[in-house]
Amino acid sequence: MAASFVDAACRRGERCLYFAFEESAPQIIRNMRSIGIDLAPLLKKGLLKFHTQRPSVYGLEAHLLTMHKVISEFKPAAVAVDPVTNLISLGDPLDVKAMLTRLIDFLKLNQITALLTNLTTGGGALETTDMAVSSLADTWLLLRDIEIGGERNRGLYILKSRGMAHSNQIREFLLTDRGIDLLDVYAGPSGVLTGSARVARELEEKGAEIARREEIELRKRGLVTRQSALEAQAAALHAEIEAGKRDLQKLMNQEEERQLRLDEERQTIGRMRKADALTVPAGTPKEMRGKSGKGS
Repeated sequence: MAASFVDAACRRGERCLYFAFEESAPQIIRNMRSIGIDLAPLLKKGLLKFHTQRPSVYGLEAHLLTMHKVISEFKPAAVAVDPVTNLISLGDPLDVKAMLTRLIDFLKLNQITALLTNLTTGGGALETTDMAVSSLADTWLLLRDIEIGGERNRGLYILKSRGMAHSNQIREFLLTDRGIDLLDVYAGPSGVLTGSARVARELEEKGAEIARREEIELRKRGLVTRQSALEAQAAALHAEIEAGKRDLQKLMNQEEERQLRLDEERQTIGRMRKADALTVPAGTPKEMRGKSGKGS
C-alpha cells in the first residue's frame, strides 16, 4: 500500500520520501516489481528518495531529528513511514506516541501528505493502535484477512475519513502483476463473498444470465418467424382479395356489355317492328288503310 501511494504521487510529478524501518531500498524495489510496481525509474528521476534505517540504530529523539532533517532537505509533497510499529522497541509506548505526535504535527505544518503503516496484533480491537495515534490521522484504512470457505483473502475498508464521504463496504483486493486490484463489493444472499466463493457465485450468475439471454434470443427468433409467417399469410389474403376484386370487376364489365347489346337488340327489333307497321300492301281499300295503320 505504501509503494502504491508513493508510486501514484511520483507519477503526478510530486516528490516522495519513503522511510523504511524493516527493509532496504533494493529489497523494497525488488519485491514491488513482483506486483507490477517499478519504483526504480522514479528513484533515478529524483522524484523518489528512500531513507532506510533499522530502529535500533538511534533512539526516538535521534530518529525524529533525522527525519526532520531529511524532510527539510528533500522537501517532499508526500511521505511514507513503513512501519511505525517497529519504533515500539525503542521505548515506552507513551514516548513513542509523543515522538509520532511530533512527527505528524511537523508533516501537517508543512502540508505534507503522509501514509503511516501500522502492524496490528491479532485479536486486538480494530479501533486502536499500539501507539494510540490513530486519532491524529485524518483517514484510517484497515487491511485484514477474511476467512471464508476454508481460505483467506485480503480485505480493505475505511474506519474513518474526516471531511469526506466514504464507503462502509469491505472491499476485497488482489495483489496482481499490475499492482493492487480493488474489486467491486459482491454482496450475495449469504452476505459479502470473497475469493473462490465470490468467483463461483459470479460464474453461477453469469451462467444464469447467459441462459436468460439465450431464452430471450430464442423467443425473439420465434417471434420474427411467426411475424414473417403472418405477414406472408396476410400478403396471400390481400392478393386473393385483389384477385376477387378483379374477377368481380370483370363480371360487372361483362354485364354492362351484355346490357348494352341487349338494349341495342331491343332498339333494332323496335325499329324493325315500326317499319312493318308503316308498310301498306298495294290494292288495300282506302277506308282500311287507316284502320290497318291505326291497328298497327
